[in-house]
Amino acid sequence: MLDFVVPALNLKAILPQLILALTALTVLLVDVFAKGKGKTSLGALSLAGVLAALIALVLSRGSHESAYSGMLMADGFGFFITLIVCIVTILTILASMNYEKICKDIKVGEFYCLMLFAAFGMSFMGNAGNLIMIFVALETMSISIYVLAGFKTDDSKSIEAALKYFLLGAFSSGFLLFGFALVYGASGTLDIVKLGNFFTANPDALHHPMVLGGMALMTVGFGFKVAMFPFHMWTPDVYEGAPTVVTGFMATGVKAAAFAALVRVFFVGFAPLQADWTTIMWVAALLTMTVGNLVAIAQTDIKRMLAYSSIAHAGYLLIGFVVGTDLARSGMLFYLLAYAFANIGALAVISAMGKDGQEYTDLSDYDGVGFKYPFLGLMMTIFIFSMAGIPPAAGFMGKFFIFSEAIKSGYIWLAIFGVINSVISLYYYLGVIVRMYFKDPEREISIMAPTGTMIAALSIAAFCVLQMGIFPAYIWDLARESVKMIM
Repeated sequence: MLDFVVPALNLKAILPQLILALTALTVLLVDVFAKGKGKTSLGALSLAGVLAALIALVLSRGSHESAYSGMLMADGFGFFITLIVCIVTILTILASMNYEKICKDIKVGEFYCLMLFAAFGMSFMGNAGNLIMIFVALETMSISIYVLAGFKTDDSKSIEAALKYFLLGAFSSGFLLFGFALVYGASGTLDIVKLGNFFTANPDALHHPMVLGGMALMTVGFGFKVAMFPFHMWTPDVYEGAPTVVTGFMATGVKAAAFAALVRVFFVGFAPLQADWTTIMWVAALLTMTVGNLVAIAQTDIKRMLAYSSIAHAGYLLIGFVVGTDLARSGMLFYLLAYAFANIGALAVISAMGKDGQEYTDLSDYDGVGFKYPFLGLMMTIFIFSMAGIPPAAGFMGKFFIFSEAIKSGYIWLAIFGVINSVISLYYYLGVIVRMYFKDPEREISIMAPTGTMIAALSIAAFCVLQMGIFPAYIWDLARESVKMIM
């Protein structure tokens, strides 16, 4: 008779995630019993929970812990990803408190609960030490995001976004799980560290058809989540249809979690096979950033423009993935955090540009906004500068770290293509600024005054974008330290 062994539970390793989950459950219970104005405190309760998780995370910095027999690894790399997730969630909650007044369909209890569970899944993806843990975390995150994307129940675009994301997400999850199964069949383990040890000890297994097939299927699954070409088709429709604050949450948190899982699986589990997947990812990086930038030029809806921009940024991040050195991966972490601040900030400005359930997302709606609403115009300018890679914003330093390491490692042409794509992106990025400050409005638009929480979210994001651009040393050192501490 087999004895069932209960995995050791290390609360210290999962404390930030545990706080997120308990906060989500508390919000759900309070929402059931609260009445009237009591429901308005749910945003503050959610914010307090995420701040508590962030404090617990900061206090655990530098520790190497594991839980559930190595299925979860609270190492430096997981620390940085969870830091990004907590920051993204805090800024989204602050922005969404304003969004409740614009989008009347937002049921605050369910909305914040799903957001917290999505953050819980994102964090576990960044800390997963086992392929099954990655899949469970991925589904926890994805199911929550599917529902959040369709939260505007009276908007056909929102329903369409949720349906498309759900169907394509289900297919990608199937590819990913099938890839895991093939790798398990060839190696006999789902533990990522043991997987790397197996291939190191058994070089003959590196080119087994099941291993290569499993890697190909996993590339498809992860490629969908990071919006890598040619698995990017869902991005513009979903980003356009989802509530704007959810779009920012998806574009940053999901991307960070997916890239974290991709890096951990390929650089720890499949490290001996790096030469085999580098060429494929080289081509994928080039096509992803080129297609994203070129198609973004033709967009007339600012959310669709930022969606294709998000695809291009995935291409820049893939340059760091292709280079594969510690400094390149540190550059990826720095870039993910810089992109998170800029993208959430830009989409928060867009969400503030609304009234009575109507959002202004057509590019022509931003004509003259810089003078009519100077605070929102200034904030958007800072975030656009960062995404375009213009100093002194953080995006410039992120690209500098990745491109310079690509050149040092011999990937000169890939770095050149990255610079060319950055120049192409200036056309549509600076086009927004030109509209805000140098074009007369075609029609008068009226928006609600931003709430204090929205002003706080925008101010924090703008400050961090400038701080990371002017004084990048602290975050850069933290990213380097985190990469070296990957288990």
